[in-house]
Amino acid sequence: MSSAQRGIDSLVRVWRTDLGSDQEPDAAQEAAEGITCLAAGHDSWFSGSHDSEVRKYGHAKYEMDGLVTSAAGVAIRSLAVDPKGSRIAVTSDETIVKVIDLDDSTNVVLLNGHTKAVRKVTWHPSGSLLSTCGADGRIIVWDASEGEGKEVKVIEGIIPAVANTESDEFAYDCSAVWHPSGQYFFAATRTHEIITISRNDWSKASTFSDDASSGAITALALSKNGVYLASASKSGVFIWSTQTRRLLYRYQGALTSPVTQLAFSPSQNLLAWTDLEGAFTRWPEPIPASAPDPLKSSNVSSTAGVQKKRGKTPTLFDDEADKNLGKDAREDVDMDGDIGVDLDNDDWILDDLGGGLDDDPENKRATGEGVKEMVSVTKAQPAFQPGSTPMENKRRYLAYNMIGVIEVTDQDTHHIVNVEFHDKSARKGYHFTDHFKYELASLGERGAAYACQPENEHPAHVIYKPYGTWATQGEWTYDLPKGTRVLGIAAGGPPPTKSLREKSDADMQGNGNVVVATSAGELIFLTGTGIERSVLSLQGDFVTMVASPEWVFVVTRDGATTMDGSQNLMGRLIQFEDFCVLQKDALPVPKRHTLKWIGVTEEGAPTIYDSAGVLNVMPRFRLPFAATWTRALDTNVLDRREGKQESYWPVGVAGETFMCLILKGRQEHPWFPRPLIQELPLRFPFHRQDPKEGPLEEHLAREGMLLDILRDSLGDELTTDDISRRELALDKELIQLVQNACKNDRLARALDLTKLLHHTTSFDMAIKVAGFYHLIGLQEKMEALKDDREESDRLTDAREKRRQRPPPGKSKGNLKEKEKKSAGRQTTLFGLPPNPRPEKQDKKSAGRKKQASESQADSQQTEPVDNVETQTTDIAMGESEPIELDDTEPVEGETQMEALRADSDSQADAAVEVSS
Repeated sequence: MSSAQRGIDSLVRVWRTDLGSDQEPDAAQEAAEGITCLAAGHDSWFSGSHDSEVRKYGHAKYEMDGLVTSAAGVAIRSLAVDPKGSRIAVTSDETIVKVIDLDDSTNVVLLNGHTKAVRKVTWHPSGSLLSTCGADGRIIVWDASEGEGKEVKVIEGIIPAVANTESDEFAYDCSAVWHPSGQYFFAATRTHEIITISRNDWSKASTFSDDASSGAITALALSKNGVYLASASKSGVFIWSTQTRRLLYRYQGALTSPVTQLAFSPSQNLLAWTDLEGAFTRWPEPIPASAPDPLKSSNVSSTAGVQKKRGKTPTLFDDEADKNLGKDAREDVDMDGDIGVDLDNDDWILDDLGGGLDDDPENKRATGEGVKEMVSVTKAQPAFQPGSTPMENKRRYLAYNMIGVIEVTDQDTHHIVNVEFHDKSARKGYHFTDHFKYELASLGERGAAYACQPENEHPAHVIYKPYGTWATQGEWTYDLPKGTRVLGIAAGGPPPTKSLREKSDADMQGNGNVVVATSAGELIFLTGTGIERSVLSLQGDFVTMVASPEWVFVVTRDGATTMDGSQNLMGRLIQFEDFCVLQKDALPVPKRHTLKWIGVTEEGAPTIYDSAGVLNVMPRFRLPFAATWTRALDTNVLDRREGKQESYWPVGVAGETFMCLILKGRQEHPWFPRPLIQELPLRFPFHRQDPKEGPLEEHLAREGMLLDILRDSLGDELTTDDISRRELALDKELIQLVQNACKNDRLARALDLTKLLHHTTSFDMAIKVAGFYHLIGLQEKMEALKDDREESDRLTDAREKRRQRPPPGKSKGNLKEKEKKSAGRQTTLFGLPPNPRPEKQDKKSAGRKKQASESQADSQQTEPVDNVETQTTDIAMGESEPIELDDTEPVEGETQMEALRADSDSQADAAVEVSS
């Protein structure tokens, strides 16, 4: 036997149920757009899709027999084959329902009564009546027994009216579910109830309700014999008795997404469902063995008696079950084709209970613990350019980052490109007429790169426009071979030491670097003056890339996507100096999510943001093949999101701030007029709830990450004034934690905190705190830690480690000597700069964030976000909010403790002066 799964990727996959879910299924791939619904007949099955076509296939076949019908350029929404298998009902975004004779497809009955799209269609068990449910909120019952369909009853006010075909609610199952007796049908109402509608007078006959079930009813299903009704809502999946209307059983697992389709197995005690996220979940043995069988027909009697315990049902779709079904196997069980999968999610394809329902009934009892599995093939994420948006209403952003914005206006015959910078004192904005209609652009520190695709006889090419150059012809063009497309482009370079508004020869650091990814699998490296330096081979499908002064971060897909929803993305950090790989690691993008943005922090570290709303940073990227991804922010837990439907479009990361644009509702990208750049503070997603120690620990970890980046870039320098000051500030916070640990007699914690101190003078303060609380043993251990620290020079040891792994672009010589010799004009053969000094990075970060906010003033602004967590003020990197000292009830001798702190501060300040 076999089953078919549908998906928005335009494929229908035919699975053999006897092979399980790990097989490689055959595929029906005739559809040009996403599959929306399926239906099964006696000897054939059918698919409907967004391309307006209904296709017919032979039983367990995946080669199309022919087209059944088509709609007028709109999506097919639902299919249903009548119980005799002779007719198929088709609904679409049109208001007309078609009933087509399968033996003669020219014999079509048109049912016209809805005013909007028709979402669902179901047959009466006799095949004489047809019920349709529309987006207009109407349920219409039709007499389909004669040649021409007649409207029997229009029922209004029961199901909700849903106008937006892209909304989640449109994907919910609003079907009229007929009971096998044919005397009534079930419906989920707009008031979140389940009711029955009697065929006698088409009025409400009964209501199913229970306090445990709350929220909108998103799906309904009847067992084969009509004894049990399954329902789904935000509160869970429930099973009711159709005779008593009482709630019997509840699925014990958690639902992560709204259920859009439920179905009982026609041959086994099993319930399965799908949700908006594309997950397929099955609940084996939902009906206990002591309860009436959900498959066998039985006469419901009022006579009380002892129920006979039935045996376990056979394995789903096994040969013995097929024999026992007999003629029942030929009776069409209307699964209603349209499974109700989220039409916005094109990653998942499925339909009925076919694939993978071969679990061992002996091992899986009615525990309520459903088996969740993905029966899909994940759609591969296409290549994208960071900071770009699609063309809408003839306008788009080609690039939007911490340097500036590239806006494009389509004038039909040509484009107008407008470039504006956040720091107008350093770079001069410009605009030009684009006759090539550039599709890709990258805004770098030294210049902007643009790329167009091949058209007619014109090959694809890249043009680079330096912001300012002493030469007269700084702009250059690079042509690609005929037929080769540009997949991605990145411009990198050092920040300017002087203004680039005018042509000048004062800055000797060159025009940066340009990297181009092509459809021929090439990764081309050029200098900012157009010199070809190297061509590497792309390892996998290109996805995106971004460049820094020292390297380019390239994201590819190594192999295929996985069955469980992983994009299988790999990131590589390739150095400009020698084209060697510095880092190679899989990207931490969650399953069923995609990569949304990549960038470079103000400190120079790679960073990524995914569709799950998580920002990751790679702080130790200078350690060859040893760096890891750190979760710097989870936007899902922000206080500002409570009660709001909003998302965040990344622009950059500056110090401890996530620079982004706020998108409201279902908005996916920013629009015009240019919105205001907002600032969200980075917050590690720590879970400690202590109101005092939790924030301190989070700040220690976050500041430590930023200091790691600065320390790794020191070269031969031991430290800088800025690093020493920031380490001292962290030591003060550590002392607060040490004091709190001593106060609460957590001595092991106090000792661990002492090990994290940076300066030896801070050890003296920790020792005094332990002595103040008369913890002699702890005081002795702290003194031993101080002795160990003094024996080994922390700064010298760190420098020796850096010497063993010289950073890219640096030799092992003394950096300060080089700076003196070059007198501020540092360069290499190809214009590659040395690493910027950490103190310069701090100044650059402060200015960059200020410029990114101030540059919005000249353009029309959106409404400011009214939340204290989001700001647009000028904040310098490294200037964190002051951490409140211990504000708990003062302990005995508090005056003495303050004296100890003052003494420690004076010693620490002296240490800073000595290190300077």
